[in-house]
Amino acid sequence: MSMNRRSEFFGLYQTALESYLWGGSGGREAGLQQAYELGRHAAGEGMGVLEMAELQNEALASLLPQARGGAVESDGVRLAGKFFLESLSPYEMTHRASQEANLALRRLNDLLEDQARQIAHALHDDAGQLLVSVHLALEEVARDLEPPARQRLQSIRDLLDQIEERLRHFSHELRPTVLDDLGLLPAIQFLAQRMSRRTGIMVSIEHDLRGRLQSTLETALYRIFQEALNNVARHSRARAVWVDLRRQGDALRYSIRDDGIGFDPTNGARGGNGFGLNGIRERVGALQGSLAIRSAPGKGTELFMTIPSEV
Repeated sequence: MSMNRRSEFFGLYQTALESYLWGGSGGREAGLQQAYELGRHAAGEGMGVLEMAELQNEALASLLPQARGGAVESDGVRLAGKFFLESLSPYEMTHRASQEANLALRRLNDLLEDQARQIAHALHDDAGQLLVSVHLALEEVARDLEPPARQRLQSIRDLLDQIEERLRHFSHELRPTVLDDLGLLPAIQFLAQRMSRRTGIMVSIEHDLRGRLQSTLETALYRIFQEALNNVARHSRARAVWVDLRRQGDALRYSIRDDGIGFDPTNGARGGNGFGLNGIRERVGALQGSLAIRSAPGKGTELFMTIPSEV
């Protein structure tokens, strides 16, 4: 909020508080309604709770008597506190709505992950078994064919091998079995190796974790890493990526940094407002975490996240 708008809003707030304090008991309910509307407007303008507290203190300094300990002042402080709490109620409602939205998002992510797990299982096991059966059937057919026909049949086998490799790739992209079986660190190490082989980008991982994390947290951290690597491969022209994952009290510090071309986060370049970073923001938000994007043209990019270790 600009200084002019803040000054204008302060005038409205001070007038409403003054009317509530000294206007008599008949208008108290209307005064509280006005406090709520002022709080809703402030929240919509992006004002924080601390800024509202500063406005309250400034208004009280102007309105309350200078004498200390008087009954009027004591009653005024009590009423002013009630007015202030009512002005903060929109913030509480927004906070609760955000918590409910995050919970719904987490449940949706869990549902999608479960579906991805089932599809990956079907691709890896069921389709794989069918391909094995086809290979065996072709082997039987090949025994009755002349060498030239066997050679043509071999080209079909080669195509089946390519299909099998693609199915394994799709299965891993959907839901890597190593994540379920061994946990987060082996999964991201495996993903890093695959990216290095495919793109030539070196990926270095450092951590101080011991043991497994909660399944929901492991899945979210893996998906964040997966999306970040996809962004690096598509946009950054980087030669190296550094990942650092460490505990800090009851939180995890998660950093993914590259040495690529970077971008200006203020104008959304390099997909700053695209699906990749938006997906990461949503996953971090669903975990009640925070995300900072540090980048500049020619200076690489770092995603720095702080996430509660218990979700």
